[in-house]
Amino acid sequence: MKKITAITTQKNKTNRVNIYLDGEFAFGLARITAAWLKTGDVLSEEKMEKLQADDTRERAYQQAMLFLSYRARSEKEIRQNLGKHEIPETIIAETLERLKQARLADDNQFAHMWVENRNTFRPRSKRALEIELRQKGLNNEAIQASLSEVDEEALAYEAGLKRATRFKGQEWSEFRKKLSEFLARRGFSYSTIAPVVSRIWNETNADAQPYEDKDIP
Repeated sequence: MKKITAITTQKNKTNRVNIYLDGEFAFGLARITAAWLKTGDVLSEEKMEKLQADDTRERAYQQAMLFLSYRARSEKEIRQNLGKHEIPETIIAETLERLKQARLADDNQFAHMWVENRNTFRPRSKRALEIELRQKGLNNEAIQASLSEVDEEALAYEAGLKRATRFKGQEWSEFRKKLSEFLARRGFSYSTIAPVVSRIWNETNADAQPYEDKDIP
């Protein structure tokens, strides 16, 4: 058994305190974890272990919240981030469950948000989206559900229309080559690219010779 002889605020982390036992520094705790402690309390080994475990849980949760404050994350991303901060696997699992219960970690919701964001700001093919989501650690069910209503031709048209402004004034052959290569890098197939490129050319070059998909060599 050891007695708490001092509780002091850490200099660089005001949300944490230092615990001194029998006149010597013992360990640091989150202020919320140490809220019920006071000078003079006597701690058993079991109590000290519990306090430090609770502190690790709180540290993991606060780190996860910080990580999520920038953007939504997949469960795999959260797990990897906590691992980098040397959080034990058992605490990581508990933290993920806590986040799920608070609806702060949900791979199905994340998949839909990811696809929606990509479609709005950086359109790409279903195949490219699927690869990205798999890299985020999502399962096939979540991926397919998020892609079920994706209109690939509409996405290719939107992406191509924005890019086509860079090719204004170019001849058809050069326009077709550059825009097709751009859409291919976004993961779209030739069968999707060809009619989209023709459509965008015809819409943005009203005075030029119109082209159809079948005219593309």
